[in-house]
Amino acid sequence: MVYTFRIFTTLIFCSLLSVTNAQKKNSLSNVNNWKQQAQQDIAAQYNSYKTIALQIWEYAEMGYKEEKSSALLQQTLKDKGFTVEPGVAGIPTAFVASYGSGHPIIGILAEYDALPGLSQQAVPEKSPIAGKNAGHGCGHHLFGTASVAAGIELKQLIDQYKWKGTIRVYGTPAEEGGSGKVYMVRAGLFNDVDAVIHWHPGDENDTKFDGVLANKSAKFRFYGTSAHASASPEKGRSSLDAVEAMDNMVNMMREHIPTDARIHYVITNGGKAPNVVPDFAEVYYYVRHPSREVVKQLFDRVIKAAQGAAMGTETKADFEIIGGTYDLLLNNTLAAAMQQNLEKVGGVKYTEAEIEFAKKIQATIGYKSPPIEKAGQVNPLVKITNAPMGSTDVGDVSWTVPTVGMGAATWVPGTPAHSWQAVACGGTEIGTKGMMVAAKAMTLTGIDLFQDASLVQKAKAEFDQSRGEGFIYTPLLGDRKPALNYRD
Repeated sequence: MVYTFRIFTTLIFCSLLSVTNAQKKNSLSNVNNWKQQAQQDIAAQYNSYKTIALQIWEYAEMGYKEEKSSALLQQTLKDKGFTVEPGVAGIPTAFVASYGSGHPIIGILAEYDALPGLSQQAVPEKSPIAGKNAGHGCGHHLFGTASVAAGIELKQLIDQYKWKGTIRVYGTPAEEGGSGKVYMVRAGLFNDVDAVIHWHPGDENDTKFDGVLANKSAKFRFYGTSAHASASPEKGRSSLDAVEAMDNMVNMMREHIPTDARIHYVITNGGKAPNVVPDFAEVYYYVRHPSREVVKQLFDRVIKAAQGAAMGTETKADFEIIGGTYDLLLNNTLAAAMQQNLEKVGGVKYTEAEIEFAKKIQATIGYKSPPIEKAGQVNPLVKITNAPMGSTDVGDVSWTVPTVGMGAATWVPGTPAHSWQAVACGGTEIGTKGMMVAAKAMTLTGIDLFQDASLVQKAKAEFDQSRGEGFIYTPLLGDRKPALNYRD
């Protein structure tokens, strides 16, 4: 009797195991089918998304001034059924577009600001566009469009297959020095999100698994007394002297700061005429380091240099915090998932005409570039340390919610960011084809997050451990309102 019962129990267990394995197999088959469908759907809309991206490339609107770019992306999402909330976090060009209900809530970041001084035609030699100042030297016209494309495809899958959950596209202005996402994080717009996906244009295809530098920036302003620089110089007190004295002290300070720190400045106002002692001058500073605590310390020393310069030149000084961003909190769990999907999508294939364009671009760069074929490859997932880094306000998002990012080859291999060459590539199909790699890989990663609850749970557990117990988010830019006029 006992023996019979054991056989019966074993048969039931094996039957249940067989059913479970079949369910897992069917689930995996469904996911693979959905991923294949998603890639086909996005590819079918290539011309539409290319048109949007190149329109934003033409607009080339700088931080917090991206009125037409933001409006175009918002309307594109509205037309596909998203509910769009504009003007969030006190920023007229920021928005949140949502579809679905309940958890998981998956966010996708979209940027769209251009850079000053990088006007350029879509040709392989330096050729500014007459009457234009700005250009998309960091490819944010592609960034915003690919993110919207991924959001729309995930929305359509939610609709078609009755998935549970919410997809949100975050329109995030002024990444270039304006810290737009920081204000959105501070406003609590990411507090209920389960995971965030983002990407960035570049010259190679990879899952982003390296850090960024924390950054704090400010405009230092000096007020002096104007006078005739020749007839009565003793009556003047030069605000430009104060700026130059500050810059000199900061430059001497570089010998006594950590070697991985970065300090940059540009004089944004140095007076109007040589024969007039300037009564106003302004200098714009960035302070960066892998640790935000070190950034705070270095920034305080820069403030002291400004105070000393004002004292020595008998002028007055003040400063306005413009931006402040965290370092990036990496998530191994999400990076591994993103890598698998990026490898599934693959890189960018150039036509013969694009290869010729690429060769001409590389000839202008001034150093040996990687092979052009690298645009068609996907780099292995490797954690990179001690590499030259920039800064991004994605850092603040990553300390608020588990976050993963990737790069796509939207520029010719070897092209530096923030260059006229990057602007030129971004105005061609070299850029828009790379953009589609990102749109597909982000969508496939979104499918995993919607369909695999354990992936979300594991990413959250890692996130909590990485942040540490008792972590409290405090923005580096304090409680200031968005610096909407920082590009003026």
